[in-house]
Amino acid sequence: MRLVVEHRYGGILIPVFAIRTSADLGIGDTAGVCALLDWCAAHGVRILQTLPIQELGPDYSPYNAVSARALEFGLLDVRPESLPDLDPGVYAAVLAEEDVDSLRAGSVDYEGVRALKARLLEEAFRSFEAREVGAETDRALAFRAFVERESDWLEDYTLFRVLMEENGGSPAWEDWPAEHRSPERARRWWESLGGPRRQALEERRQFHAYVQWLAHEQWGRVRETAEARGVALMGDMPYGVSRASVDVWARQHLFDLEWSGGAPPEYTFRGDPFVEKWGQNWGIPNYRWEEHQREGFAWWRDRVRHLTRFFHAYRIDHVLGFFRIYSFPWKPDRNDEFVDLSPEEVARRTGGRLPGFLPHADDTPEHRAANQAHGERLLRMLQEASGEAAIVAEDLGWVPEYVPETLQRLGIPGFRIPMFCREADGRYADPRGYPRLSLVQPATHDHPPLAARWIELWRAADAGDGGALKELHHLMEFAGMPGVPPPRAYTPAVQEGLLRAVFRAGSYLAVVLLDDVLALTTRYNRPGTRSEENWTARLPWTVEALGRDPVAVAHGARLRRLLMETGRWGDVPSADSV
Repeated sequence: MRLVVEHRYGGILIPVFAIRTSADLGIGDTAGVCALLDWCAAHGVRILQTLPIQELGPDYSPYNAVSARALEFGLLDVRPESLPDLDPGVYAAVLAEEDVDSLRAGSVDYEGVRALKARLLEEAFRSFEAREVGAETDRALAFRAFVERESDWLEDYTLFRVLMEENGGSPAWEDWPAEHRSPERARRWWESLGGPRRQALEERRQFHAYVQWLAHEQWGRVRETAEARGVALMGDMPYGVSRASVDVWARQHLFDLEWSGGAPPEYTFRGDPFVEKWGQNWGIPNYRWEEHQREGFAWWRDRVRHLTRFFHAYRIDHVLGFFRIYSFPWKPDRNDEFVDLSPEEVARRTGGRLPGFLPHADDTPEHRAANQAHGERLLRMLQEASGEAAIVAEDLGWVPEYVPETLQRLGIPGFRIPMFCREADGRYADPRGYPRLSLVQPATHDHPPLAARWIELWRAADAGDGGALKELHHLMEFAGMPGVPPPRAYTPAVQEGLLRAVFRAGSYLAVVLLDDVLALTTRYNRPGTRSEENWTARLPWTVEALGRDPVAVAHGARLRRLLMETGRWGDVPSADSV
């Protein structure tokens, strides 16, 4: 299945965790994705975009995973009908001991949900070992084949997961005992263990491998379902990986732990004094690109090939980093130390180093040329590794002119966010003039949905902000209603006008938050904050209710009509293109 620029596609964006079904356990899962694919097919939606699905770290951010390849077990469907190793009676008994209704209500309780699913997976694994492994069944042989096939990353991963358990569940390997801080030391420690102790830990490694086998099987079935429905799955590949991850622990020579990647200060995200002054310090280690090149970029190629097993396309989060990355000479846990300091005071504490772009600032023609060549070389490598999977580049932020030029030359669509595409007088540029090789999206997971933004603007206007009132008029013009006073409520007419403008855009890809389709105000993430509400919001309706509730049905009908009206509706495509 391929996305081809000659076609026009309409899609929706929804984090997997936000999908709600009547049978889930408090978080979206693979069964929910399959159910939503049915809804997509029925409404002419041809792309389902989601966020990263790799295993989560302690902050539960999908962009801060503990592995670039291991999949998040919390997103698995652990019902017995999907997990044959789990006895229905055991499943019912475990659920009877839990307050499942509370888990299912409201937002995601990661601690509760993951504890419950881990318990159910443990029960399934015990049954699998007892019934399948000793008998050398087909399932046991399939599991063994998976372990052998994935050994290049699975061996390090399962050892890392056991070491996490040995260290209170923390993936922060730099804080572990010295004997655990590298694969070489950890394997010497492993060999020093007594037989019973090592056997017990080997069982834990087998359990974690088993969970990954299940996850890979389930996501493989999700892809099969998508292809049967004629819907392309678009995944997400963050530029960086977590410092506290198996990738950095196992391949420390590929990462520069002296620098933390992030983004420079910008006007869009406000509220955190450090972010406003210095920028966003994501804490991701910089790459030692010379080491990656020496190894033929094997780690990157393997990462991309793994991702494209499950997704027909993927978004590169922060593609700007491949050209140059805004970097901090300290980790995020020291941000408070620097927030009130001047650049001169910071330099005295860091040996003269200040936050800035690496490998070069765009301050001279030579540096700009070097950054451009660096990024193009890396993106060509990613294209080679991606095969037929399409790449979409999230190119938001401080974008030097050479980035869109490079993307155009490589045939990689960049992003068009209407609120960032303006005429000189502040009015929105006509989206019909957006380049065909682009993806238009009115809001990402980092932005408020349209309804929330409308409410925020009216609140600011009521407080005397003339700029907010002017922006409301700009939005009315964008929605095809110039000169019409903006209503205080986010009305169906305003919603339809805004969505129509997006879907009429010249971009061959148009993807909107499902929240914007449903006129919701849910926000999934506030960049630069560590709010407990980030990454927890869920849809108010189950997928089943989207086809029954009159309000949800009306929203779905509006979407279907707009996709047909704007030429983004099509018959179920062949296996060669979507």
